Amino acid sequence: MKTSSLQPLLAGILLWTLPATSANWPDWRGPFHNGSTTETGLPETFSKTENVHWVMEFPGRAASTPIIWGDRVFVTATDENTRTLLVYCLKRSDGAVLWKKEAGVGISRDEKSNYASPSPTTDGKQVVFFFGNGEMMACDFEGNKLWSRNIQKDYGDFAFQWTFSSSPLLYEGRLYLQVLQRDQPVNGRGRTDGPIDSYLLAMDPQTGKELWRHVRPSTARMESHEAYSTPVPFVYEGRKELLIAGGDCLTGHDPATGEELWRWGTWNPNRITHWRLVPSPLGAGSVVLACGPKGAPIFAVKAGLKGTHEDDALAWVSTEREVSSDVSTPLLYEGSVYVLNSDRKVLVRLEPATGKIIWQGEFESRSKFEASPLGADGKIYLMNHDGRVFVVRAGGNEFKLLHSVDMGDQGDRELRTSIVAAEGQLFVRTERKLYCLQK
Repeated sequence: MKTSSLQPLLAGILLWTLPATSANWPDWRGPFHNGSTTETGLPETFSKTENVHWVMEFPGRAASTPIIWGDRVFVTATDENTRTLLVYCLKRSDGAVLWKKEAGVGISRDEKSNYASPSPTTDGKQVVFFFGNGEMMACDFEGNKLWSRNIQKDYGDFAFQWTFSSSPLLYEGRLYLQVLQRDQPVNGRGRTDGPIDSYLLAMDPQTGKELWRHVRPSTARMESHEAYSTPVPFVYEGRKELLIAGGDCLTGHDPATGEELWRWGTWNPNRITHWRLVPSPLGAGSVVLACGPKGAPIFAVKAGLKGTHEDDALAWVSTEREVSSDVSTPLLYEGSVYVLNSDRKVLVRLEPATGKIIWQGEFESRSKFEASPLGADGKIYLMNHDGRVFVVRAGGNEFKLLHSVDMGDQGDRELRTSIVAAEGQLFVRTERKLYCLQK
C-alpha cells in the first residue's frame, strides 16, 4: 500500500451541519445525495463469515445499489434462467423475502452490463424501480403495484452505444428521470420516426404520468452525448436545483419546472466524440463538481450561477492526474471531498472550496474501481471490480487503510454496486449476493 501525506489539514475546513440521524438510504447516493450518512456503530472489519447478519442470493447478476427504508430493503435483480427482470422487498432485520415481482422480460443488450443497473428510489410510502430497457414500476410497501410504464415506448428507443443506466429520483413530491442520449441512432438503437432529444422528465409519483419534459440541448458529438449519470438535488443560499452532468456540460435546473437556471461547459473543448460520461455531479458547499471522463480533470463550478458560462464560472480545476474519475462519483463527507480514481486505484481527499489535496493513497488492487465510495461512521468504504472491499479512515492528515477483504465469489467481475449503510448495518452487494453486515 503506497501512501502520501501531501499537505496538512487546514484549520477552518468548512463543515456542513447534518441532521442528528439518517437511518434510511432512500436512493442511489443516500439521504444527503452525496454518498454519506451519519450512521455510527458500523463494523470496521468483516468477511464472508465475520460480522455477517444475513446473506441473500439472487438468481442472476445485477449492479443496482440496494435502498433501505425502515425495515425494508428494496433491490432489483435478474433471473438468468428465465431471462426476466425482478424486484425484491427484503426484511432488513433478517433478510426474509417479503415480496418479489417480475418487472419485464429480457435482461441485457451487451456483455458489459444488464438492465438491472439503475437503483430504486423511495419516499417512505412507495418505491419506484427502473430498468435499462425503459421499464418503470411503482409499488407500495406491501408490494401492491401502483402503476407501470415503459419510457422507451412513450418517448422513443434509447440511443446509447451501451446499456442505458441512470437511476430515478424521488424529490419533494416529484419523480425524476434523465435521459441524455445521442441525437442520432447508433447500432440500430434510437428512434427513426422523429428527433432524438435528451431530456429531464418529471412524473407524478402516484400515477407515473408526465408532469413536464424539459429538452436539454447539447453541442456534444456522437458518443459524447451519452451520460449514465443521475440527477442530484442541491441547495445553495436557499435556491433548490437539480444538477445534471452530461453532453459535455453541467447544468442546474428548477425542480418545479425543469427550467435551466445555469449552464457551464465544457470539459471537452475539442469535441472529442467518444467521451461518454458516467460520474454524477456533486454539490459541495460553494462549488459544484463535475468529473471529466477518461483521465480529464475535475472541474469545480461556482455555486449560485445564472445563465450560460465558460471558464469564468470555475473556482478551480484539478491539475494532478490522480484527481480524476472516469466512473466513480465523488463523495462529500464531513466537509471533505473524496475522489476515487477509477483506473489509477487512488483515493484523494481534498478541500472542496479550493481543490487543495490533503492526502492521497494508492490501493493494492488487481482490478479497477467503478463503484462509488460511501462515507459513514468516520470511515470510507469502497469496492473494486472483483469484489474486494477496502475500509479507509476518513479525515486525518494522512491516508490510513483499516481493513481489506475479498467479498466476491469466483467469476465475479466488473462489480459496480456502491456499499450503503442504514440502521447500524452495512450492505455489500456482489454479482449474485447481498450481504448485511453488523457488529
